[in-house]
Amino acid sequence: MRGLSGKWVVGSALLLLLVGAAQAEEIARSDLPLLPQVMQALDAHLLVLNAHSNLKLEQAQQRRWDSGNYEFNLRAGSAQRQVVSAGQKLREWDVALERGLRLPNKVFIDSDIGTASVAQADFALGDAHHEAGRTLLRLWFASQKERVQVRLWQQQVELLTQQAEVVSKRVKAGDAPKMEANLALAATAQARLALQQAELRAQLAMNDLQREFPAISVPNDALLNAPQAVTHDAAYWQAHILDDNHELGMAKAHAEVQQLLAQRSRADQVPDPTVGLRYSNEMGGNEKVAGVYLVVPISFGQRNASAQMVEQQAHIAADQAAFIERRLHSDIDAAYGQAVRSYATYLQAREAGEAIRSNAELIAKAYRLGEGSLADSLSARRIAQEATLSENLAQLNANESRYRLELDAHQLWSREEANHESQ
Repeated sequence: MRGLSGKWVVGSALLLLLVGAAQAEEIARSDLPLLPQVMQALDAHLLVLNAHSNLKLEQAQQRRWDSGNYEFNLRAGSAQRQVVSAGQKLREWDVALERGLRLPNKVFIDSDIGTASVAQADFALGDAHHEAGRTLLRLWFASQKERVQVRLWQQQVELLTQQAEVVSKRVKAGDAPKMEANLALAATAQARLALQQAELRAQLAMNDLQREFPAISVPNDALLNAPQAVTHDAAYWQAHILDDNHELGMAKAHAEVQQLLAQRSRADQVPDPTVGLRYSNEMGGNEKVAGVYLVVPISFGQRNASAQMVEQQAHIAADQAAFIERRLHSDIDAAYGQAVRSYATYLQAREAGEAIRSNAELIAKAYRLGEGSLADSLSARRIAQEATLSENLAQLNANESRYRLELDAHQLWSREEANHESQ
């Protein structure tokens, strides 16, 4: 009984840890669209729908490869024989049933071609899903960056409006010159103009996102999460991204299909025979003939030339797969470096922003106490606003770069994650 109780405690603790980890991950990704919306949007994307259709096409092609191209042919003919010496005219007819026969080695190669083609289409579907995810991530953060600017300009307009009201009261009280009121009003007008421009850019960015992914709900305000440092080193991301890379898998599957087609073309240098059964009624029915015949094509170089051509296409496909693999190594290094640098940039921007905002508050306080000029206060506020914008954009860039790395490694918006979420 005590042993069962101990196992229950351990199991409960593990369950709590798993639930806690899942909740922590959900909070860490709260600046992204909801996963059900993402999966619905990706499945409805034109790239993914087209890849689905291509997969169904290749599955139909696989059945054709398995069945072969040969069909039964029925031949029938009628003739009239004239025996001049006897003055007779005799009716004759013949019928034949024939079919081409694939050699056994070609049957196995055709089956492999069909299987490899379906595998290539399946990789293409995964690659389309991944590319749609990249597009969604890019458009989502483009919209978030524009919304950040809208929020900051809204705050700036509110602060400058309050500042203008304070200056107006001081002017009326004779504590400030009329020029300061005009300066405050001009700064407020400029901020309102910048807000209108930011709202327009945000609307255009939102239109781009919703036009491409109608299932995604766009929040009214920007979602900002504290960036996290990229865990693991470059070798880890190289291994995980290349381990199940759809683009590389598609290229290798294409190379395999081309190799099989080259093998099939070499096998075609030995032509397939056609076997037929023949029956004829001759001499007005006095002679009846039944037999079997064999037809074998004789090639004079065409089959050999075709085999050489397909062989070169196989070499090209293999070279393309090798090129894609090398390019992916470079792309992964670049994506990892960008994620690391983006996080470091964010830390620097945050530190600078805190110092600049603190300085702006001091200058604003000094102006309220009559110890500074309005021009200095407005300038410090503008610099603080620019520093805050740089910090927020760096924050979004750091998160986007890390999410891009996770997306490429299938640690974000994967089918496995969606299935786990639905359970």
